[in-house]
Amino acid sequence: MSTTQSERLRALLEPLVSSQGLDLEEIEVDSVGRKRVLRVVVDSDTGADLDRIADVSRALSAKLDETDAMGEGEYTLEVGTPGAERLLKEHRHYVRAVDRLVKFELAEGGELVARILKVDDDGLDLEVPGVKGRRATSRRLAFPEIEKARVQVEFNRKDKKEEEA
Repeated sequence: MSTTQSERLRALLEPLVSSQGLDLEEIEVDSVGRKRVLRVVVDSDTGADLDRIADVSRALSAKLDETDAMGEGEYTLEVGTPGAERLLKEHRHYVRAVDRLVKFELAEGGELVARILKVDDDGLDLEVPGVKGRRATSRRLAFPEIEKARVQVEFNRKDKKEEEA
């Protein structure tokens, strides 16, 4: 998708998404043969349930139908959330990932897997899990030290409520 089209779509759709109490995270147009798919990723601090996604999808569809933002050809509109292993790019993404396990690619090289405990304007307070029976350690990571960060899926994590019981 051209930058111009991306910017036009964002300018057109972002106010509608915001009016639904959601953040517009990503816009992507894919072409497969003659078919085009417009993917819109939305989220909020409290998440986005199916009803909210359906509401925003209807609003976006109506707005796109009344404009020529997608051109004359047919396309499919897909509206969804970032998914379980989301890439963290914005400050709000890190805030939403508090208590989650994240894999960091560090700017200086190397990787770190740690749980986000706290986020402020300068960086993150982390808990680095202990290895081979060792205790977890604390670490501070400033945003400039992070090249890339992605939430990790945890299948065996106990809920805090279970741990406190």
